[in-house]
Amino acid sequence: MATTPVVEIERKFDVEDSVLLPSFQDLPGVDRTDKPGEHRLEADYFDTKDLRLASAQVTLRRRTGGEDAGWHLKLPSAADERREFHEPLGKVDDGVPEALLKLVRVHTRGRALNPVARLKTRRIVHRLLNKKGEVLASVSDDTVEAETLTPKRALRRWREWEIELVEGSRDLLDAAQDRLAAAGVRLSAHPSKLARALGRDPQASTNSAPNPKPKSPAADVLLAYLSEQVRELKAQDPLVRLDAPDAVHKMRVATRRMRSVLATFRKLLGDANLVGALRDELKWLAGVLGAARDAEVMHARLKDMVAEEPGELVMGPVARRIDLELDADYQKAHTKVLKTLNGPRYFRLLDSLETVLTGPPRSPLAAKPARKVIPRLVKRDVKRLRAAVRDAKRNPAGTSDHPALHEARKDGKRLRYAAEAATPISPKKAARLADAAQDVQKILGDHQDSVVTRDLLRRLGAEAFVQGENGFTYGRLHALEQAAAVEAEARFHRQWKKFPAASL
Repeated sequence: MATTPVVEIERKFDVEDSVLLPSFQDLPGVDRTDKPGEHRLEADYFDTKDLRLASAQVTLRRRTGGEDAGWHLKLPSAADERREFHEPLGKVDDGVPEALLKLVRVHTRGRALNPVARLKTRRIVHRLLNKKGEVLASVSDDTVEAETLTPKRALRRWREWEIELVEGSRDLLDAAQDRLAAAGVRLSAHPSKLARALGRDPQASTNSAPNPKPKSPAADVLLAYLSEQVRELKAQDPLVRLDAPDAVHKMRVATRRMRSVLATFRKLLGDANLVGALRDELKWLAGVLGAARDAEVMHARLKDMVAEEPGELVMGPVARRIDLELDADYQKAHTKVLKTLNGPRYFRLLDSLETVLTGPPRSPLAAKPARKVIPRLVKRDVKRLRAAVRDAKRNPAGTSDHPALHEARKDGKRLRYAAEAATPISPKKAARLADAAQDVQKILGDHQDSVVTRDLLRRLGAEAFVQGENGFTYGRLHALEQAAAVEAEARFHRQWKKFPAASL
């Protein structure tokens, strides 16, 4: 398994050979700069033939020399940040370590990884220290010789500076950048050494997500939102494989968002069969992720409930049984998730999503101005939710488990995502509608969590009886959950009175 990632926070700067490195000793927190050290680094960068990793701003290299020789995988995280994973150097013929291969499978999908560039770097490192001698940041003065191996061989040479935070703050990073800007040094135009070695930024040719405006074609609204969610799904894929906190939930939400907006804006795509197939596959993936997520939610919910109970009302090994049951459920579900993420069906879904983003079949409606088309489509979801709420209101108050409430929750979620997608068209109205729909979704989500948790408590209570344990606490928790469901139903009806009368 890959080691725990290191969060790398750095900025790169393009610099001419004749420029001298300025002093950083008076920057925030910096007391002195230690004696510079020199390193000779050699690295092979690996990618697919069509540079799928570089297109996603992912770098995978095998580097010798320096203080951290070995395999390095860098995944984009946030502004100036990347998650970096390390594996031992091993032998050249060993190939890419499996622990790193699995983290890029969302991009490679079975394609071979081979060297695409070789870089030789002469690095002079200056470490910025505080009064305690702690390293706040390292400043690397790099002279790079790069040989690209694909699509054709080419040689390039350049000089760049890197400032990487160690124990320092972003204020230090900003101050260092200001110092360099005053000397005429600017941020690098390339996100990585590999991108510069290749002579272009591969992402620029593949990141064709539109930036919709009110007068833009209506299809741009759908494609921009889908593109955002595909990026999120790909970003969460390696984190799900590592079982990182909340990764399953975020990946599942991305799949649900895509499935939802494909339903709302399906008339913008000219192939109904394609839309239906995509929605079916996204439903399948969300379902696989959902089993793991449900176990997480119920575990946290029940642990909190048991912790809040008076000690005399917790009879028997309740907390332990809940831990054993839901830990096992989660591990079983997560194992299925991992099998799914390595399977051809998942890869085909990713291929299909990319095809839709790059060249979707569009209907005549898709070419019309977004400001005229999108509000009408969103309004249909408003009507859909209002109809579901009317259906729910026909049932006696306190019924609490009527399926109409669950349907209203799903329709509220669909409206929320539609409004989110429509934000570029009418920001204030879309935000208001999305917030209102989210309130509905959240309250009814609490209700649905109670329904699912009660099913589990009934099962745990029955199993406790078979094991000769006291089932009292499970019954008590069940009653508390039932009361919570009734209260959520009442909150929902109160909140619905505040729902906006207007759409977009």
